[in-house]
Amino acid sequence: MNRLGVIGAMVWDTIYGRDPMQPAIEEWGGIGYALAALDATLRDDWEIVPLIKVGRDLAPKANEFLRTLRRTSHDVRFVEVPEPNNRVTLRYQDAERRCEQMRGGVPPWTWPQLGPMLRDLDALYVNFISGFELSLETARLVRRGFPRFVYADLHSLFLAKEPDGTRVLQPLPGGPGWFGCFDVVQLNEEEMRQLGPDPLGAAAGALAQGCTTLCVTLGRQGAAYFTGSPVRTARILPEETARRAPEEGDPTGCGDVFGATVCACLLAGVPLEDALRAGSRLAARNLTHRGATGLRDHLLGRLTTV
Repeated sequence: MNRLGVIGAMVWDTIYGRDPMQPAIEEWGGIGYALAALDATLRDDWEIVPLIKVGRDLAPKANEFLRTLRRTSHDVRFVEVPEPNNRVTLRYQDAERRCEQMRGGVPPWTWPQLGPMLRDLDALYVNFISGFELSLETARLVRRGFPRFVYADLHSLFLAKEPDGTRVLQPLPGGPGWFGCFDVVQLNEEEMRQLGPDPLGAAAGALAQGCTTLCVTLGRQGAAYFTGSPVRTARILPEETARRAPEEGDPTGCGDVFGATVCACLLAGVPLEDALRAGSRLAARNLTHRGATGLRDHLLGRLTTV
C-alpha cells in the first residue's frame, strides 16, 4: 500500500452566504475538503496518512470526521495540541469575494517533529489552509529530507492576519523560495497576481526555483498550467457539466477539492491536462454541497444535491 501524507489544518467554519435571510452554516472545512476529495479519488493502492494538528477543544469531533474516511488505517488520529483549534468565519460578498476571520492558534510543524513522520511515506500533499502549517525553513528541510513527489497549494501563505483575525491579501512572504520546496504548486488567479503583472514571467521565475509545474485555478473559467523550460502554458476549459454549475452554490473548499483531485490523478499517472479537467469537474460538484462532512460520497455521486 502506498502512503500519502497530508499536511493542513482542520477548521470549524461558520459560513454566511450572500442572502442575509439565510442562517449561517457551521461545518468542518479547511483540510477536511481535501481529505474528502482524496478519499474519493485516490486509487485503491493508496492510503491517506494525516499529518494534521487539531486543538484539544475540537479533537474528539475532528477524529469523528476522520473515522468516516475509507482510505485511512482504522486507528489513525489527528495530532492533539493544547491550543484552541482554528475556527473561521466566512462572509461572502459575491461568488468569488469573501471576508475571512480566523481564531485559534494551532502551532506549525517543526522539522524535528515532522521529519520522522515522513520516512515511510511515498508522496506528500501540503495545503496551506491557515498559512501557518510550515515555515519556509521547515519546508526547505522537508524538500531536502523527502525527495519524493510533493504537491502544495500555497493559498493562505498569501493571507496576512490582522489583530482581529481578518485575513488580507499580501505578497508571498519569502517570495520565490517557496517554489523550490515542492514539485507541483497550486495558486488561484488572485494569488498569481501577487507574483507580478506578467504571468508568464512570474511562472518562469517560479519554475526556475525548482518546481516542475505551476497550476492556477480560474474559478468557472477552468485552470491554467505552466511547465517546462522554455515555459509551456495552456488554459484548460472546464467540461460542460462544470460550466453548468449553479451560480448560487457554496464555493467554500472548491480550490481544496480541485487540488486534492489533481494530486490523486497525478499519482495515478493521469496526464496533467486530464488531471486538471478532473479537478475542475469535482470542484464544480463541490458547489452543491456544504461543508466537508459527507462530501466524499457527494463527489462520487452518491448523495442528492443539498
